[in-house]
Amino acid sequence: MFQATGWKDYEVLDTGDGEKLERWGDVILRRPDPQTIWPKADPRLWERADAVYHRSERGGGKWEFRRTLPERWTVSWEGLRFYVRPTGFKHTGLFPEQEANWRWMGEKIRESGRKDLKVLNLFGYTGGATAACAAAGAHVTHVDAAKGMVQWARENRALSGLPEDSCRWIVEDALAFVKREIRRGHRYDGILMDPPSYGRGPSGEVWKLENELYGLVETCSRVLSEDAVFFLINSYTTGFQASVLSNMIGKCVSPLRGGRIDSRELCLPVTSGGVLPCGASGRWERA
Repeated sequence: MFQATGWKDYEVLDTGDGEKLERWGDVILRRPDPQTIWPKADPRLWERADAVYHRSERGGGKWEFRRTLPERWTVSWEGLRFYVRPTGFKHTGLFPEQEANWRWMGEKIRESGRKDLKVLNLFGYTGGATAACAAAGAHVTHVDAAKGMVQWARENRALSGLPEDSCRWIVEDALAFVKREIRRGHRYDGILMDPPSYGRGPSGEVWKLENELYGLVETCSRVLSEDAVFFLINSYTTGFQASVLSNMIGKCVSPLRGGRIDSRELCLPVTSGGVLPCGASGRWERA
């Protein structure tokens, strides 16, 4: 498994009974997680939660704040800083398990020794991966269909003190953007994608992962440069296991660029014991 072990400002304190207890800086949040079907290790520890997310039977849910929290606060990783805040759909604006991939991509970028390396981040969300790649020395094109998420990512770039010209920001449907890049003859040395299970583009385009992902991966393989250093797919969709990601990379990327594939479950260590499963990642790197 790929484990995100590099955090100091984030920690999974305990899991169980369909929930997870997390420390974000000095704030403790309690959120649902359907995969934690075992009992809590220390039920008393959960009384420390500053905010609890309650699911609604009608869908969605709401936060119960047990003390006054700032509208948003910051957490740090390897000199980078990110804004986090509880949102209406239980998220916080950061997926901390992706630290394992941030670290790996940074290593690939630095090992290349190149100063002109270009990275494409599709479904870029609030820009954690964008910041990590830019800090490692790459120029990153960040694409997301949600204008608000791109703005959040821009704020994280500024908060981290990264140069303004290290990133390019695009509000557009991911597949539409990649097709335009093919027509323009643009190429990227690293590509990562973190697609949702279901979503809509800025013009109402419907996205269903099981229908769209293979076509997206195949299309993206055509904007991968001859001397590319990495290709990464993340999946949080139930049923899309690591072997599914390996197969897609093996059919779309390897015939063009050779290289090595490594796909595994993505996890967070839990302080009270065990790990928290957080989806899967498929990685390709040049041999």
